Amino acid sequence: MKKNLARRVLGHGATYLVLLAAALLTLAPFTVSVLTSLTSPRQLAQQGPLHLPAPPTLESFSTLLASVDGFVTPVAVTVQMVAVILVGQIVFSVLAAYAFAHLRFPGRDLLFWVFVATLMVPQVVVVVPLYLMLSEAGLRNTFWALVLPFVLGSPYAIFLLRENFRQMPSELMDAMRIDGAGTLRLLWNLVVPLNRPIIVTLVLITVVTHWNSFMWPMVITSGPEWRTITVATSALQSQYSSNWTLVMAGTTLAMLPLMLLMIVFQKQITRSVGGTGLR
Repeated sequence: MKKNLARRVLGHGATYLVLLAAALLTLAPFTVSVLTSLTSPRQLAQQGPLHLPAPPTLESFSTLLASVDGFVTPVAVTVQMVAVILVGQIVFSVLAAYAFAHLRFPGRDLLFWVFVATLMVPQVVVVVPLYLMLSEAGLRNTFWALVLPFVLGSPYAIFLLRENFRQMPSELMDAMRIDGAGTLRLLWNLVVPLNRPIIVTLVLITVVTHWNSFMWPMVITSGPEWRTITVATSALQSQYSSNWTLVMAGTTLAMLPLMLLMIVFQKQITRSVGGTGLR
C-alpha cells in the first residue's frame, strides 16, 4: 500500500515538474518582453534584460504611442480589419455550414469537400495570384485589400460548424419549422444558441489569426497609412535596433489584447472542447 502511494506521489510529482518546465519555457519569452518594456534604456544597458525593472517605467510605451510612426494608426487599422473579417467569417461560415449540413442541393457533398480541401493549400501559394487580382482591380494598398480575401467564410470554421450542426437534435428543428419558423429565425433562435461555445472559440481563433497576420498585410500594403500592428512591430526592429525597450514595448502592445481575450474567454473554450468530446 505504501509502495503504491509512493509511486503515485512520484508519478504526479514528475508530471507536475514536466508541466512546470514546459510552462516556464513557454512563458519565458513573454515575461522577458514585458519586463524589458517596463525597463528604462539606461537600466537595460547596465543590468541586462533578466533583471526586474527598478522602478518600472512606462516611458517606452508613451514614446511609442506619441511618435509619428507609432502604434496608434496600426492598432486602429488592425482593429478595423479584424472586426470586418470576424463579422464576415462568422456570418458566412454559419450560413454555409447550415446549408452543407441541412439543405439538399445537387453536388452538395462534392462542393463541401472541394472547399475543405483548400485547407491543404499553403497560404504562400495563393499570395501572388491574390496580389495580381487585387492590383488589377485597383485595390492594392487599400483597406479592402486587407479584408476581401478572408471575409467570405473560413473552410476550417465551416467544417467545424457543419459537424456540430449535423449532431443537433432534429426534433427541435422540426418543432420550430412546424411553428412557422424560417431558416434565418431557426438559425438565430436555435442553432446559434445551442452552438454558442464553439462559435465563441471560432471567434477567438479568427481574432488571433488575423491579428497576427503578417505576410499578406506586408505584401499588399506599403507606407504607414494601412500598416497593421504586426508590420509596425517588424519595422520597429530595424528602425530602433539599438533601443530594445521600445521594441519590446511594441511587442507587448501587440500581444496584450490577445492575452486578455484568452483570459476572459478561457471557460468558453474549455466548454466547447468538452462539449465536442461528449458528442
